Amino acid sequence: MAQNETIRSASVGARASAQIDAGLKTHMNKVYGTMSVGMLITAMAAWAIAGLAVTSDPTGATVALREGQYLTGLGEMLYTTPLRWVVMFAPLAFILFGWGTVMRKANAAGVQLAFFGFATLMGVALSSIFLVYTSFSIVQTFLVTSIAFAGLSLYGYTTKKDLSGMGTFLMMGVIGLIVAIIINIFLQSPAMMFAISIIGVLIFAALTAYDTQRIKTEYVAHAVHGDQDWLDKSASDGALSLYINFLNMFQFLLFFMGGQE
Repeated sequence: MAQNETIRSASVGARASAQIDAGLKTHMNKVYGTMSVGMLITAMAAWAIAGLAVTSDPTGATVALREGQYLTGLGEMLYTTPLRWVVMFAPLAFILFGWGTVMRKANAAGVQLAFFGFATLMGVALSSIFLVYTSFSIVQTFLVTSIAFAGLSLYGYTTKKDLSGMGTFLMMGVIGLIVAIIINIFLQSPAMMFAISIIGVLIFAALTAYDTQRIKTEYVAHAVHGDQDWLDKSASDGALSLYINFLNMFQFLLFFMGGQE
């Protein structure tokens, strides 16, 4: 009888493990899918805003970008007035002060909608890259970032090495980067920006692997305890983490690879 109970328990355990594994694959697909939609929204928003911000008609324009190109009224407002600081720091403020509240109070659909809203806001903030860099270099850098991101995320998902110990160190690095970027807004030092970009690529590359493993580990832990409310929201939360890592790697790489207009 005891032997039969042991066999039955093992069978139940194996089925539960198989269900968690299948759920994990579905979860990760949803994370990457949600992130991809967010990236598409960001790209479309950035391209659309940049298109509305620049004109070839000098009539009424007061700011010239380069020969034959001028800022429209919208462009002047976004890039030459104090509003540019709001646009620049609004995404960071949302992550620091808004996302946690959304995760606690909103349902799964609300969390996903908030993520897509954030992606739109990021598109507005990033629209200025189309005024500085060539479209070819932006696409080229995006493809390089995509390849690097895929490799790093795959490593984080498949490695047996515990990456959790990197978390505190990497978050300290991110805080240091933010402080350095804010200081360099006023210093405008090319050498400092060069150092920031190198360190930024390395930090967010490591965060990509770290966050992928964290998303996987957290899913398994919550799935075992049947925390369905968290599971319903977690795909958007995981997508946000990977989305931020991707975009930061892209921006820092663009400093090296971007060809200017």
